Amino acid sequence: MQVEKIIMGIDPGTSIMGFGIISVKGGKMELIVMHELVLKKYENHETKLKVIFDKTLALIDEYHPDETALEAPFFGKNVQSMLKLGRAQGVAIAASLHRNIPITEYSPKKVKMAITGNGNASKEQVAGMLQNLLKLKEFPTKYLDASDGLAVAVCHHFNSGTISTDKSYSGWDSFLKQNPDRVK
Repeated sequence: MQVEKIIMGIDPGTSIMGFGIISVKGGKMELIVMHELVLKKYENHETKLKVIFDKTLALIDEYHPDETALEAPFFGKNVQSMLKLGRAQGVAIAASLHRNIPITEYSPKKVKMAITGNGNASKEQVAGMLQNLLKLKEFPTKYLDASDGLAVAVCHHFNSGTISTDKSYSGWDSFLKQNPDRVK
C-alpha cells in the first residue's frame, strides 16, 4: 500500500517542543515517530530558537513530510511567555516554509476537540485517545508534550479536505498576506 501523505505535527514551546509524525495509507494512520526536544538546558532564548529551527529542518529532511501542522499559541495572561511562544512557533513555521512544506495552524481547543470530542480535555485524555486511534499497545505517557505534537498531526489528518477556520499557508507569500501585522 502506497503512502498517501506524511504529516508532521508540532507543539511549539520554549522549554519543550513536542513533535509527532504520522503516515496516512488508505485513510489509515500509522505512527512514524514522536518525541520531545528539550530546550530547558539552553539558557539563551536565541539559542533555543536556533535549535528549534535546526531540529525542524532535520525532521523534514529525515521524514519528508508533505504537510506540517502546528498548535497555535493560546492567549494567556503573561505577555512575555506569549511572545516567546510565538517566536518558537514562528521559527518552526519558517523552517517548514524554508523547505516549501505547507503549514496549517490549529488552536489547542480544536486539537483536543478533534482527538477527544472535548475541547477542554487533559493531556492524559488526549494521549489515551491517541493510543486508541493509532492502535498502539503502549504509549509513552512520560512524553505528554510529544503526544500534543502527535495530536496536532492527527487533528490535521481529520481536517484534511474540510474547510478550516484555522490558518493555512502554502508558502511565504500566503503567510505574509494572511499576517500583515507580523511584518514590520
